[in-house]
Amino acid sequence: MVLKNTLERLGYEDVRLAGSAAQALESLEERQADVVLADWVMPQMSGLELVQAIRAMDEDRPRYTAIILFTAKEGNDPMLEAFHQGVDDYLTKPINDVQLAARVYAAGRIATLHNRLMETSAALDAANRHLEQQAMVDPITGLANLRALNQRLENVLMETQSRGGALCLAVLDLDHLEHVNARHGHDLGDEVLMGLSRRLRLCVRPTDLVARIGGDEFALLLQVHPPHHFNRDLCRRIHAGIVREGIPTSEGNIPVSVSIGARFHTHGQSLSTVHGLLSLAQENLRQAKADGGNRVVAS
Repeated sequence: MVLKNTLERLGYEDVRLAGSAAQALESLEERQADVVLADWVMPQMSGLELVQAIRAMDEDRPRYTAIILFTAKEGNDPMLEAFHQGVDDYLTKPINDVQLAARVYAAGRIATLHNRLMETSAALDAANRHLEQQAMVDPITGLANLRALNQRLENVLMETQSRGGALCLAVLDLDHLEHVNARHGHDLGDEVLMGLSRRLRLCVRPTDLVARIGGDEFALLLQVHPPHHFNRDLCRRIHAGIVREGIPTSEGNIPVSVSIGARFHTHGQSLSTVHGLLSLAQENLRQAKADGGNRVVAS
């Protein structure tokens, strides 16, 4: 009570009292504090044990609480022990009001600086995650982009090689999107791309990846366990689902035709790279378009 009255005279309005270390921890759970003042010697839990408990609590939040210990112990050894245990400051009894005011003020500044730094760091981390997510998403369709496809393909390829299973990488190309753009404008062409992206999502499982990797080029990454459940006609069924009817747009349904090049890879085959697998799928796509388009070439 003497310390509380002293601190309130110094201008501190939010001063809480706890009858034990356990009560202090309960109070901190309910509401955080900038500075904790505690005795070194207390029943049940010592001041140093309280320091460790508060540091663990701060780590979970994350938060920084400045801690000042009071003690009757004199000499350098107790002071060094206190600082090694994570105490911010140390006062020897009896407590001098001027020293108390200076130490509490300094501890408050330490806590404020630490917490502002952590808030800034958290905000920067969130901004970086947002930027990284944006860098992995196609802005028109909301699908994954080429960078995201390469990252996912690398992971799936490594999993297939190490754990078994099979994968299929299919690359799709709208055969005549330039005609839609020339006749109706690029805005309607974007509507076709968005409509195709929605249709592609419906043609595959939620766990499969759908990506837009170029202007009118898309990719599907499909994974199956075990490999003998992989139906090689899968890409033809996807193709039939895409071209069954026109893509709905603001100017009515726009008929589309799609060429697909697919490459299968199963556990036990010679190791392939992400670039190599994508190149083989794109080579099959070129073959499908060379054969007249609107067809599937898979290997």
